[in-house]
Amino acid sequence: MIVNDNLNDKGKKTAMLLGALSLVGLLVSLLLQGCARMGNPDGGWYDETPPKVIGADPAEGATNVKKKKVLINFDEYIKIDNPTENVVVSPPQLEAPEIKGEGKRISVQLVDSLKPNTTYTIDFSNAISDNNEGNPLGDYAYTFSTGDHIDTLQVSGYVIGAEDLEPVKGILVGLYDDLSDSAFQKKPMLRVSRTDSRGHFTIKGIAPGKYRVYALQDADGNYMFNQKSEMLAFNRDIIEPSFKPDTRQDTIWTDSLHIASINVTGYTHFLPDDICLRAFNEILTNRYLVKSDRTDANHFTLFYSYGDNELPKIRGLNFNSDNAFLIEPTERRDTIVYWLRDTALVNQDTLRMQVTHNVTDTLGVLREQVDTLQLIAKTSHEKRVKDAEKKLKTWQKEQEKKKKKGLDYDSVMPREELNLKIVPSGELDPDQNVTISSDVPLMPVDTAHIHLYSHPENDSLWYAERYELHKIDNRNYRLLAEWRPGMEYSLEADSATFASLYGEVSKKLKTGLKVRPNDAYASILMTISGMSGKNVIAQLLDNSGKVVKEVYTDNGQAEFYYLKAGKYYMRAIVDSNNNHRWDTGDYDKGVEPEEVYYDPEIIECREKWDLTLTWNPTAKPLWQQKPEAITKQKADKQKTIQHKNLDRAKSLGIQYVPKI
Repeated sequence: MIVNDNLNDKGKKTAMLLGALSLVGLLVSLLLQGCARMGNPDGGWYDETPPKVIGADPAEGATNVKKKKVLINFDEYIKIDNPTENVVVSPPQLEAPEIKGEGKRISVQLVDSLKPNTTYTIDFSNAISDNNEGNPLGDYAYTFSTGDHIDTLQVSGYVIGAEDLEPVKGILVGLYDDLSDSAFQKKPMLRVSRTDSRGHFTIKGIAPGKYRVYALQDADGNYMFNQKSEMLAFNRDIIEPSFKPDTRQDTIWTDSLHIASINVTGYTHFLPDDICLRAFNEILTNRYLVKSDRTDANHFTLFYSYGDNELPKIRGLNFNSDNAFLIEPTERRDTIVYWLRDTALVNQDTLRMQVTHNVTDTLGVLREQVDTLQLIAKTSHEKRVKDAEKKLKTWQKEQEKKKKKGLDYDSVMPREELNLKIVPSGELDPDQNVTISSDVPLMPVDTAHIHLYSHPENDSLWYAERYELHKIDNRNYRLLAEWRPGMEYSLEADSATFASLYGEVSKKLKTGLKVRPNDAYASILMTISGMSGKNVIAQLLDNSGKVVKEVYTDNGQAEFYYLKAGKYYMRAIVDSNNNHRWDTGDYDKGVEPEEVYYDPEIIECREKWDLTLTWNPTAKPLWQQKPEAITKQKADKQKTIQHKNLDRAKSLGIQYVPKI
């Protein structure tokens, strides 16, 4: 009986256990079903809370600090995006600090000795975010002082390219309280920052006083301008940092389309906040031979770092250099091509020569120097002869085949044909001219063998037209004529009209040209305010920023004719020295780059339109002028909280109440 009672008790317990398990199973099932209905397989809402600083050692804003190691603690695991580039320590550190993300902590080890009575700022910008969802902390800077107070003033502005107003990313911007010009070249910067992708910078932790501001692409990391190759920016302005109370509007969004509220918030407005620095590279005036090259056997090239009015003197060591060359220097005379007149020299694989030229010595003085060069043709004469023989045999076989088939054939191989390039071809504008170009120097041209004919509309006859042929250089000619709108032309040249220095001759040429009619064009009359009496290069740019039209004016009136329908942008260069090109600056001479302006507005032209416009180049700050469409340095996408939970709540059909 006892056994049976025990069995009954066990049965009861088993039944109770099974019932409990069944109930648990039912509850789990219901819970899973509920979760399934909510569409939340990942177990919860996304983390949208940025990391918070919960403490630091030394404390944030601490004074009389002696230790060089800083520890900043957060409420969650964090990461730092490229601290070497994105974190700036000010005053600048000649020895790079060690910056590490360690779980929920950032460690900064300063290597340089601490300066007395100085506010130190470690500006993390937007480099800190949480480790899971990448929620950014935002613009964060840690500050401490080795003295008894914290300097809190700050200044901000933009650095843009002087020639094209492009935002300059990652350039160093620094302050000097020494207002002399020599400070930038002899002392490290006092306080620093770096520009972001918009060219924007903010320098923090500044003490009251007067300062000058500079920008520097610091190649050697010494925080001063001592290499002419470094990009720099400066102006003569002296700034005095200040502040004032101000307000701003903060918009609270219900979602991406609806505004919940607009809050007016007070803040401290630091000034100046509109500093503009125009960055440029100085011309490297040190002159030296960069390289010599003989890619093709018929010429060699000398490349110099800088031009000189006096061309090099060449004396052949294994050849007679008297009247041996046709010399072709570039406009800046920093690249000089020597075409070999004599085919015997062309066939000589190695040319040894003595070059007497002006180069800069170790003291920076231009002096005459004699160097010996050995120039070897990339393709040997033997190889060129074999290639020519192979080409001849191939031609002879072709003629033999023609002969056997009873077709016309040649017994003498014709001379190498001279390739010419004629630009433009097909259509041209009335204010264009035709350029005839060759890859090799051309012999003098007899214009009696060149003909230009016109074909008026509704006329079956062709009429001879007057033209002028001007030599541009050894390889290029320009043909000028009265190109009348709507007219067809035929440019023709007899065979062998053009001949190269090496015996190649042109074939018979015939090129058709059509000038677009007047009603296919638009025109623009632009009044540039404030530019009367100044020499201005006015340029029209296409959608890629390329110059399509250019005029010079000294009265502020820029007239553009024969414009095709399309969208244009306007740029103006104040040509201070009237040399018809933009010129860079020179720090030693105190010369800033020539001023450049962009019209922020698109100019849209249509056929038959004549636009009369007015543009004030100084109406907008320089950093706001260049149109976004032709700006190559695009702003990086700002790190923001992605608000994934709003989208998730919408998909679930429920309301999401964010944590406060």
